[in-house]
Formats: sequence, structure tokens, C-alpha cells
Amino acid sequence: MTDAQETAADSSLRTTGGAPPEDGGSSVTEAPIPLLEPREGVPPVIADEAALAEMIAAFAAGSGPVAVDAERASGYRYGQRAYLVQLRRQGAGTALIDPVACPDLSALGDALSGVEWVLHAATQDLPCLREIGMVPTRLFDTELAGRISGFPRVGLGAMVESVLGFVLEKGHSAVDWSTRPLPEPWLRYAALDVELLVDLRDALEKELDRQGKLEWARQEFDAIAAAPPPEPRKDPWRRTSGMHKVRRRRQLAVVRELWQTRDRIAQRRDISPGKVLSDAAIVEAALALPGTVHALSALNGFGHRTGRRQLEQWQAAVDRAKALPETQLPQPGQQVAGPPPPRAWADKDPAAAARLSAARAGVSALAEELGLPQENLIAPDTVRRVCWEPPAVADAESVGPVLAGYGARPWQVELVTPVLVSALSAKDA
Repeated sequence: MTDAQETAADSSLRTTGGAPPEDGGSSVTEAPIPLLEPREGVPPVIADEAALAEMIAAFAAGSGPVAVDAERASGYRYGQRAYLVQLRRQGAGTALIDPVACPDLSALGDALSGVEWVLHAATQDLPCLREIGMVPTRLFDTELAGRISGFPRVGLGAMVESVLGFVLEKGHSAVDWSTRPLPEPWLRYAALDVELLVDLRDALEKELDRQGKLEWARQEFDAIAAAPPPEPRKDPWRRTSGMHKVRRRRQLAVVRELWQTRDRIAQRRDISPGKVLSDAAIVEAALALPGTVHALSALNGFGHRTGRRQLEQWQAAVDRAKALPETQLPQPGQQVAGPPPPRAWADKDPAAAARLSAARAGVSALAEELGLPQENLIAPDTVRRVCWEPPAVADAESVGPVLAGYGARPWQVELVTPVLVSALSAKDA
């Protein structure tokens, strides 16, 4: 008997089941039930090697998939490290691990090697889990399964409610998980996040199978598990919010210098960069190019709460950017590999623009027919690249390998190739 089946036997809790509704409403036919307490209560947080070893042995001896989740302190701390790891497995119950006290969980990862890990929005948690030695070899992503199944809302709370008929608490998702000790209500919330994750996985697997999409989902899950860590982003300062206002190269240099200064301070203090200096303040200083600390202090974001020493360090960053020779100033546009923005296609290559228009229409129609988001049917960037530089001969034998070369999975290649062949062969293209 699964956790949800056991919970349903309780007089105060039940599951109702469900499938993606065609009308976009909830698939649950009865009023959802609040899920207030983990079945075995809130477990103590594992914060020493002895408790960790005991927990690893228990989970290694468990059966079936293991539910995994992690809590970060985004907006509070520097980086995306995990501050709590939650797991649940049949026969082992729920475990809450403090990865600050136990920073190396590679032994746990090894013990669960070959076991299917169930995560919700796996790509969000895998980087921080990888940092502490936890890397799955097999996984099931319940958010992605929901997307492929056609659910209109795929957040964990929405999925648990529409599929299993329970309401999860939502109040602690954005708290500072680096807080120590963690309050009991936060720990309860964290434990409940994995309480029914395996049951959600089982229900979604049945729904995917019913729709004939289970193999598609498996290929997606395998691709996530096999993907290498992402490469560091080039020129991350260019992602400063409000950058569209900054057009002159000297101003861009100020953004870069302030961003890099802020990042060093944030890393040293282990605090979110936005709490050191806001993006809006960086852009404000870049546009104004202040010449003195007094002028800087008059700008939004550098007001009376900013101390003299802080103002001087920000002004020094502005001065360094202003003193750079022209040859060291950043270029206005970041060099991006691949085709130009689609809005420029009509002028640069009208035939390519026509191909893209036909391809987008075809992909949209197919995605609607299959009942899944367009971006899950095929990556928009892949469609753009194929349309910008199509193969010499637009047929299945040439288009299919091109799609695969851009990372499309076999199920995507099979479904999308005819659409793109048609778009690339259209007379008006």
C-alpha cells in the first residue's frame, strides 16, 4: 500500500485521483483536503555523521523510487546552495538533512545509485544537489510529466491538488532556509513536500501511459539525468535588470564594473547580490555617470541609508569604468552564437522569415493536437536554427539528423520532422 493509499484510509484524509481536464479546470471531483501533518510526524533534522549513516542505511534498504527535494535561500544568500534536503522512500519514511552540518552527501548519492529519484522541476534542484554529491542516474520529474500530460497548472501544489486531491501548505516557499535552527512549521512544510511525491509520480505515469506519452516522458527524464552541468554564463552582468536602457559603451562599462564589485562583496559576505546593491541602482548610476560621491548619493538606490564608505567604493567602481580606454569598453550587444533575433529576419533574410513563420504555425498546431506546450514539443531555439540555416535538401533524411544534432530527443524528431520538412519546402518560403 502506498503512502497516499494509507493516507486515504485515514478518516480525515483521502485521495480523489484525476487526469488533465480538457476544460482547463480541476480534475478533482470532490473538495480537496488540507494535508496538515506528515504521516510519521516531522522527523528530527539530521545534522551529524552518525545520524546520517543510520539514515543512509535505512534508505538503501527501502523499496521503490525515492522522493527528493531541496530548499535554497534564494534572495537571501549568495549562490544557490542547498540548506535543507528532504527525502522519502517506502520502508524508510521521511528524512530531513542539514547540508550545512553534513556538506558531503556523496555516500547517500552512492547508496541511491540506480534508484529512480522523483523530483518536481528537477532542473531547479539538481545543481545544488550535485554540489553536495547527490547525482541521480534515473529520475522522474513530476512537473515535466504534468506538462507532457497537458495539465494547465504544473506547480507542485496544483498538481497534488488536481491529481491526488490534497492541498499542500504554501506559506514557507520563499523563506530564508539558511536560518538556524529551522522553525518547526518550516520543517513540517518541507516534509510535506515529499510526503506524496511518489504517489503523484505513480498517478502521472498512468496518465502518460493512457495518453501514449510515457515513452516521450522517459526520454525527457533520461536527457535531464544525462545532461552535464551547464557552462558558466558568459558576461553575466549583461543580465542586469533594466539593461535595455543602457546604450552607450561607457555606460555599459559602469554596469559591468558595479556588477562585478557587487558580486565580490556579495560572495565575501554570503549575501544575495540584490541585498548589496539593486539592479535599478546599478542602471541609474550607469545612466548618470556621476563624478563625485555627492552626485552618486543623490541617485535612487544610493540614498541616506548608504554609508560614506559604501558610497566611496561604488564611486570608485564608476571612476574605474570612466577611466577605461575605448579599446577596453564592452560592445553594445553580446555576441550570441546562432541566428539573429527573429524580428530582424524579415530584413536580413525574407525567405528565412517565411520559413520560420510556417514552422511556428505547424509546431503550434501539432502541439495543440497533442495537448502539450510548444516548448516541450520542440525547443523554439532549435526551430529558429533549422529555419535560419536549413539543410540543402529539405527531407526527413536530412532534417531529422539536424534536429537530433541540436539535442532533440527521438520522440521529438519523429513528430516534428514532417512539420519542418513541410515548412522548409513551402513555396512561399
